[in-house]
Amino acid sequence: MIVLAVVGVGAYAVTRTDSGRREVGAAGPTTSTVPSTTTTTKPPYVGWVDPASAFQPYYKAKIEGLLTFRGNPTRTYYGQGPVPTAPHAVWQYPGARMCSLSEDKGETTNWCGTGWTGEPAVFERDGRTWVVFGAYDRAIHFVDAATGEDILAPFPTGDIVKGSVTIDPDGLPLVYTGSRDNYYRVIAIDRPQATELWKMSATDVSPTKWNDDWDGSGLVLQDYLFEGGENSQMHVVKLNRATGPDGLVTVAPQLVWHTPGWDDELIANVGQEVSIENSVAISGNTLYFANSGGLVQGWDLTPLFNGGTPTRTFRFWTGDDTDASVVVDEAGMLYGGSEWERHNGQSSTVGQMWKLDPAQPDNPLVWSQHDDGDAKAGVWGTPGVVGDLVIYTTYTGRAVGVDRTTGAIRWEKHLTAPLMGSPVIVDGKWIQGDCDGILHAYDVSDTAIDPPEVWQVGLGSCIESTPAVWKGRIYVGTRGGFVYAIGDA
Repeated sequence: MIVLAVVGVGAYAVTRTDSGRREVGAAGPTTSTVPSTTTTTKPPYVGWVDPASAFQPYYKAKIEGLLTFRGNPTRTYYGQGPVPTAPHAVWQYPGARMCSLSEDKGETTNWCGTGWTGEPAVFERDGRTWVVFGAYDRAIHFVDAATGEDILAPFPTGDIVKGSVTIDPDGLPLVYTGSRDNYYRVIAIDRPQATELWKMSATDVSPTKWNDDWDGSGLVLQDYLFEGGENSQMHVVKLNRATGPDGLVTVAPQLVWHTPGWDDELIANVGQEVSIENSVAISGNTLYFANSGGLVQGWDLTPLFNGGTPTRTFRFWTGDDTDASVVVDEAGMLYGGSEWERHNGQSSTVGQMWKLDPAQPDNPLVWSQHDDGDAKAGVWGTPGVVGDLVIYTTYTGRAVGVDRTTGAIRWEKHLTAPLMGSPVIVDGKWIQGDCDGILHAYDVSDTAIDPPEVWQVGLGSCIESTPAVWKGRIYVGTRGGFVYAIGDA
């Protein structure tokens, strides 16, 4: 079956193969007998997120910027060019290394800089460009993109910040962020000091499992906040944002829904480690996420419009820890990656790089590839999609270009492991950090060939964080303790 969706003078063909899988490709030019004086207007999308908004800026945002991890609700927007052509470090922030002690699984160590996922948010406000990020010094930082100086004093948290912040897409002066200190916060930035307006504890809901960190980058849509936690629960919060009589922003959040991210079958298969560490994705009316037990899920959000509760519509078990965020393309296909640590039969079968079709819930695996040659291997970074290509990075140092339709590997590169940061593609350039502290740029304008390297910049320490590209500059942190602005000038 072939369905043509006409857009202007072109179309896309959505084909169902004999196995029932859908594939998307250019259908070529179309012709029309409609008189030139007649125009058609596409009706506004009714629902949470128009699937056609994949690869575009944050859906219905009222401000410019890279507002959340991977830019938009489908986790497919990488920023705005131009990409630097002869780059160097324009500034280094701050003056001293950002470090603090933090405990993980009973062991306390010194953590420095920024790590996984650690992508800065970059946005325009009051005539200047802000760079906002959490770091391993137990603080959220608010930095002037032009100068590398503080706009506001850092906001202290009780433990390190691993994930990426979210900026309010409706232009309200609010930052949404989690920390390893047990809390997910809403912070106002319209005051002389960044001010906490609300926080949610990982223990505010029950039952919980595993941990109390908040690593995921939340989504804000239609006054609702969507966020998963390492307490293994998914949360939906009605924010009730407003502006007070003094002109300052206010919130009055209400937790309207939460659900365990596990089920009995998953616990029987993997045990209690089922935390949600990735960032939720929303396409159409479906919320997608995965967890440390390897369970990929889709939940229908339609009932929220009428005060109801979401229902689960999709379930697929990868077999192993899936911390990389689920990426959703314009056809509703899911791309993701899983780690290789449990070494069980399911993860051996499914693989560590995969594409799923949620429209085929009984047999959703379209294709997969493996990274299971070492005892600890697989995918931590969120895959990047550009044209007909999907780019994966692995813990073992592989960077793999996979045909988006067939799943065939087109090319492979080897960089200094582990590769934790997610691929970022802007203006045909793929930006990737490695654990040698090198930020690389490759030309992927021709997705059919092994991309040549066009430049590299040494930053001196392992780059686990995902870079942010915005209007001629790249912002990225390293484990050496600093965040850098990379540009031509």
